Amino acid sequence: MTSAATRVALRPTAYDSPEATTLISALQGEYLVRYGGHDETPVDPAEFSPPSGRFLVAWLGDAPVGCGGWRDDQADPGRTAEIKRMFVAVTARRRGVARLILAELEQTAAAAGYARMILESGDQQPEATALYRAAGYRPTTPFGLYADEDGSIHLEKDLRH
Repeated sequence: MTSAATRVALRPTAYDSPEATTLISALQGEYLVRYGGHDETPVDPAEFSPPSGRFLVAWLGDAPVGCGGWRDDQADPGRTAEIKRMFVAVTARRRGVARLILAELEQTAAAAGYARMILESGDQQPEATALYRAAGYRPTTPFGLYADEDGSIHLEKDLRH
């Protein structure tokens, strides 16, 4: 029997592609994990372009159901990749979409030579935190925009193992 997650296709795309921008707009209120609060800050799409980044959309049949990306961490360029803007539709959460996106982001960052992956979030998100901890992420020293915010999460994973 085929699991539902195996029917999900992950396709690298541009962060500013119509599929990605439409999906992000639609999922603002039903995120699994997103970077910080409402994702309204301007982003240079080049930040998510290889070799210093990656962005992909998860498709279930003809419907985009999730997306996520990583980019070079400006505080530790070339060694640390930072997960940014990961969204998964509520209807797709039980299908393993978030874990598939996360695994692909880790794999592409490791293949590009990054030693670790980090995540910073200004919102306490128990479901997202559980996903990352189950995938081997551990608490790290607070950093970035949310370093002093109560309830923020700061996680990292060594990609060399």
